Amino acid sequence: MHSAGLIDSFSEFKEFKNIDRATMQRVLEDVFRSMLRKKYGSDDNFDVIINDNSGDLEIWHNRAIVHDGEVEDSRSQISVSDARNIEPDFEVGEDLTEEVTLEMFGRRAILAARQTLMSKILELEKDEIYKKYKDRVGEIVAGEVYQIWKKELMILDDEGSELLLPKNEMIPADHYKKGDSIRAVVAKVEMYNGSPRIILSRTSPMFLERLFEMEVPEILDGVITVKKIVREPGERAKVAVESYDDRIDPVGACVGMKGSRIHGIVRELRNENIDVINYTNNLQLLIQRALSPAKISNIKIDEEAKRASVFLKPDQVSLAIGKGGHNIKLAGKLTGTEIDVYRESDEDESDIDLDEFSDEIDSWIIDELKNIGCDTARSVLALSVEDLVRRTELEEETVTEVRKILQSEFE
Repeated sequence: MHSAGLIDSFSEFKEFKNIDRATMQRVLEDVFRSMLRKKYGSDDNFDVIINDNSGDLEIWHNRAIVHDGEVEDSRSQISVSDARNIEPDFEVGEDLTEEVTLEMFGRRAILAARQTLMSKILELEKDEIYKKYKDRVGEIVAGEVYQIWKKELMILDDEGSELLLPKNEMIPADHYKKGDSIRAVVAKVEMYNGSPRIILSRTSPMFLERLFEMEVPEILDGVITVKKIVREPGERAKVAVESYDDRIDPVGACVGMKGSRIHGIVRELRNENIDVINYTNNLQLLIQRALSPAKISNIKIDEEAKRASVFLKPDQVSLAIGKGGHNIKLAGKLTGTEIDVYRESDEDESDIDLDEFSDEIDSWIIDELKNIGCDTARSVLALSVEDLVRRTELEEETVTEVRKILQSEFE
């Protein structure tokens, strides 16, 4: 039977559209049974056969042979005279099976069937993509950048499925061009206007967790557990890990010999600083570890208010706060507490709040100093000119002048 191009693409769809053979055969049969119903009013007396190997199609019309003049339903019966015109040996009571060719349906019906087939295959393809990625939420996928728009990138996976990476799910330092390879985690899968939308993310804590699973076999084996991850994408991340085997150091295992395991993750995340912390149920100890590399002198915890007062030596304050306040912010998220930092000072030693100098020092300079944890005169003087220039956006000349103003108050 000539398929007029309707079946020619069967093997192509099987290979490229990710549709299994049984489903494809069912779709083809449905399309042709629909054609039969339109032409004959019913498909009850027709067999639609699709060859498993080639995809070729055959349609056979089955009718019972009756005496001339006794045909009541031309779909299920044929007169003996008409039957003998097909083959002279037929007798009343026998069954006649006649092949139906596509030409019998007419050109318009064939074109309509082709359109229906393409539409059904497109729907199936969308459903298959949706089902495939719905089960892969939280997994890392790799693809190639295909198109770059203002608010998102289109990524093609190895099967040609379209995935979306919104700009707000990208690390600030991410810059891609068409054809670049990219890895991200499947964050969300949804149907939008009948089409699947697969949303990827590189900023999600899930992405970092999956990278650790790929690099650290002990995590994948369940010997080490990732308890919690908090991130400021592209800047800093804190990962709390725990081992169920006392012989294994979870932090050492995650970092690897000379940082071998964590280096790959850091590169993937555009040099994001990653602090791996040994998890503990002791909140005071967890806060102490979370504020690393700062060394804490004392901690007072208000468990009801979920607030912690942390006391540090003057030279440790800026370390606890971190660049842009990322360290203290992430420590708070990791421990589930609001952390207040206080500078320890000798009781006999007087100090002056920086705000007291607002008539001599510009407010933006005071704010710049506060951002690195220096909110009093002595805390600024405790740091060298070089340190202050390195940690702030201030010029050396400005820093020198500020120190001179502050120093004069104690002379």
